[in-house]
Amino acid sequence: MITYLYWLAVILGAGFVGWAIGKFVNYKYGALAALVLIFIGWVAFFFKYEQMFVKNYGGVMTISVPQGQIHLSSTWKDDHLWIENYDPKTNSCYFNEYSKGHLLQGKVIIENCNPALPASSK
Repeated sequence: MITYLYWLAVILGAGFVGWAIGKFVNYKYGALAALVLIFIGWVAFFFKYEQMFVKNYGGVMTISVPQGQIHLSSTWKDDHLWIENYDPKTNSCYFNEYSKGHLLQGKVIIENCNPALPASSK
């Protein structure tokens, strides 16, 4: 919910600033100012707020499990999300970090992992 409120505030704020500059200066500058504010809002969300909103305020974030892997667990370390997946083909567990801005993402591979998975019913 907080994610939607953030984007509503960014769009309304950019629209108001664009309207005000357009009315009192020039509509070309107003449109440019609105686009710049939306870009700044996107950068701030992607590099600063996305994981903070998800972890602390119930925001929205989607991560897909790679094809052929089984999701085992996930945990937070500060504002970084760590996901553990198991690949039965290679018998390896993968810990993938999703950091702010997706710039410094860590990856840990545990070979011969053999997690205690429930038996699949066929």
